[in-house]
Amino acid sequence: MWVRKPPIGRDDIMITRNGIAVSQGVAIGDALVIGSEDFRIPQRFIPRRIVEQELVRFRQALLHVSEEIAENERLANEAIGVQYGAIFAAHLQMAQDPKLISEVETLIRDRCYSPEFASSRTLRKYAKQFQSLGNAYFAERAADIYDLEKRILRHLLGERRESLSELTEPVIVLAHNLTPSETAGLNREFVLGFVTEAGGRTSHTAILAAALQIPAVVGVGPFLADVSGGETVIVDGKSGEFIIDPDDDALIRINATREKYKDVEVRRQLLSDLIPETRDGTRIQLLGNIEFPHEAEQCELRGADGIGLYRTEFLYLGKDTSPSEEDHFQAYSEVIRSFPNHPIIIRTLDLGADKIPGKLNRLYSDQSNPALGLRSIRLSLHDMKMFKTQIRAILRASVNVDLGIMFPLVSSLLEFRQARMVVREVMEDLDEQHIPYNRGISLGIMVEVPATVMMAEEFAREVDFFSIGTNDLIQYTLAADRSDPMVAKWHNAADPAIIRMIEMVVAAAKRHDVTVSVCGQMSSDPKCVPLLLGLGIRQISVSPHAIPEIKEVIRSLTIEKARAIAEYAKTQELARDVESFLNRELRQLVPEYTR
Repeated sequence: MWVRKPPIGRDDIMITRNGIAVSQGVAIGDALVIGSEDFRIPQRFIPRRIVEQELVRFRQALLHVSEEIAENERLANEAIGVQYGAIFAAHLQMAQDPKLISEVETLIRDRCYSPEFASSRTLRKYAKQFQSLGNAYFAERAADIYDLEKRILRHLLGERRESLSELTEPVIVLAHNLTPSETAGLNREFVLGFVTEAGGRTSHTAILAAALQIPAVVGVGPFLADVSGGETVIVDGKSGEFIIDPDDDALIRINATREKYKDVEVRRQLLSDLIPETRDGTRIQLLGNIEFPHEAEQCELRGADGIGLYRTEFLYLGKDTSPSEEDHFQAYSEVIRSFPNHPIIIRTLDLGADKIPGKLNRLYSDQSNPALGLRSIRLSLHDMKMFKTQIRAILRASVNVDLGIMFPLVSSLLEFRQARMVVREVMEDLDEQHIPYNRGISLGIMVEVPATVMMAEEFAREVDFFSIGTNDLIQYTLAADRSDPMVAKWHNAADPAIIRMIEMVVAAAKRHDVTVSVCGQMSSDPKCVPLLLGLGIRQISVSPHAIPEIKEVIRSLTIEKARAIAEYAKTQELARDVESFLNRELRQLVPEYTR
């Protein structure tokens, strides 16, 4: 249990914000603010006996900062003019301001704050005041204050500065946003959770957080000015609550919530050995979505029927060069070894050119709209060498395995036929080299754009399976960037247009005896599961942590009930009405539901 340690004479106010819960769990710990403060403040309080020497350390750091700024002013005056040197003159005036210095020293002396924490807290208070004035000029002054904060912290911390990859103590990471590669590189031993100002429920960062099982809340909106490094924060990755400087009541409540979550998880883990079957005996195939090879074992432990979506982007993120054929082969083989005798669907690369190392990144990193640019299957068909490398590795790993290849973001029959031709060419190459592979490997597509839905009948004559990727389907249908908090409310799986599209794909698949599953965030959302089953879906693929929860929902309803839910949902005209209805139905099916 986390115990609050209030300083003497504390008058700080707890701040509670709400964002989008994207990865379950509750974390309590010290804040590490990234972006405006690339530093880890090692301690918040100091023993009273060393207050005087810490005051000396602060004054020495401030002296070095002043000397540094004065030198920058001199260089600017000589190189580009006095008017530009005046910028640093203003910084110097700020660094030497008696009122500011007095406030920092008072926090150190009276509250036993460390110089790092006292400096950060004082400067951020002023930055927030400037930002609240609603004037562009004063907003720029806030940036100057953040710059001064970084200078002071750099001199105070010296070599103790830490990056995300070099953490040595547990923290909760706070940032404006985290890139997928930054998220993938988080050390679960030291990163207790993270909160971002930007981001959406279905962003790659959110998906990676769930894969890593790190409690996370995104899309909170501006908050970095409200928190200093080292301050106690709470992140609830189930409710979306984010608390800065929690009071005793909040800590008691959150600790109780953590215990309740643990009890629910224990109860749901008991479902691992039970099959995902409705109350009237309809077997649903429940598969897992994985980002990293080690997640396959988690899926097996939680009772999944296989892997419905093996994302392969992790092989490319944070790398200077493209992965080799052997890199691919080893990653796929690891999953097969961890989850033997189960179906596994491997999705080919689903990234834009701006995320790929090497030539393509340099050529296409300035795309005006990456979501509509060279990405996914288009990128693979553009870089045939890279595409064939991945296909060869998949085929080599397919021996005696129920393996499928899934092509992402296919929007035309021509794209699928070209991709299928590449597979056949690679098969011929392997035959010439006498390298074994599964000749009956299945080929399918992600249904993610409206064009594919409208052509579902034609696709169903040629593909072996469909997998509806609701994240992108919603984005492209409703014209709402899933990672933009300004339009996140329009990115809604309960929208009537999305329901109708799923129904169209299911109908086409049924007429041609093609398997159809749903693998987007919608399938991991418990309230949407009855709707999907009612629409005719009998195979869903979800994130590993959601498997017990989704299995519980499946085992709580009948197909007759699911069809009734779907029929009523189809009569509604507004997404909010569908969503409210689905939430009510879920609470009736699983009364103790705690999401």
